[in-house]
Amino acid sequence: MKIFPRIKKFLPLIGIVLLFYTIYTLDISKIVEAFLSIPIIFILIAIPLTIPRVIIRNSAWFLIQREQKIRISFWRSLKIFLIGYFYGSITPGYLGQLMRILYLKEDTGEPYGKLFVNSFIEATVHTFSLYLMMFIGSLLVIDVFPMLPMIILSWILFILLFVLYFIKPERGENLFTLLSRGIPERLKVHSYRFTSTFYKDFPRLRKLLLPLLLGLFTWIIIFTQEYFIVLALKLPIPYHYFLLLFPVANAAGFIPISFAGLGTREFTAVMLFSTFFGIPGEKIFVVSLLGFIITDILTGFIGFICSILDSNRKKMVSS
Repeated sequence: MKIFPRIKKFLPLIGIVLLFYTIYTLDISKIVEAFLSIPIIFILIAIPLTIPRVIIRNSAWFLIQREQKIRISFWRSLKIFLIGYFYGSITPGYLGQLMRILYLKEDTGEPYGKLFVNSFIEATVHTFSLYLMMFIGSLLVIDVFPMLPMIILSWILFILLFVLYFIKPERGENLFTLLSRGIPERLKVHSYRFTSTFYKDFPRLRKLLLPLLLGLFTWIIIFTQEYFIVLALKLPIPYHYFLLLFPVANAAGFIPISFAGLGTREFTAVMLFSTFFGIPGEKIFVVSLLGFIITDILTGFIGFICSILDSNRKKMVSS
């Protein structure tokens, strides 16, 4: 049992190893050449799409907040979302997004359990919309990977069953009671305070449909931003194929074995598009890495600025 904590320490390095392995198998000079060949105008067109993307995603989160009676302004919610995005962009599996719970706690005074559920539901709904795109994309390559649609569909059904099961408070509470048996007595009080508020103002399932649709729009914008790089490199990939297949590579980035999916996403993208379109791996690598910089790193940097400004504001208020 002691070996797992040791292995866990090295999990984030796997993505980095995959990144360097991917680079090693490619021609570095061609990667550099592909980067330098991209006209700056395509990047300048892609970057402004970040604004509607983050506003739409925050709108989806804001709707869930309202459904759970979490009262903050839309713009404060947007600022907290961006700060959470920053922490998510530098942690394995984007888990750092949970930092927004601490900011919500300061602003609303709501219990941690309720705020955790709010953040978890938003992330789940947003990711679920990506899985729907993945399923449609898997149908495009069913001749080569006949089992892929079934695997993705099984995962979608698992998530649905998970949500439907735990939407009933008594089921969740029974599980929490069972899990608490393994918690030391001195920690059980804190654990109870946390889990006892999970179902406070729990959102109605039908109220998550609009956030789900808004999530689809945000993903479409993300992949459109990255598709501008495809156009810049003049790669023969139809827009609808890229829109529905690149989510597979993007979802690989959610595996918590690298920082913000770095390495796992690039490795998957190279394998996927080299196989189906015969695109040179160096160019797909550039699409994935530069797309990550435009969509994730840039948004995370904005969140970093927001976190600094927020810290300065708190210092001024307390002084």
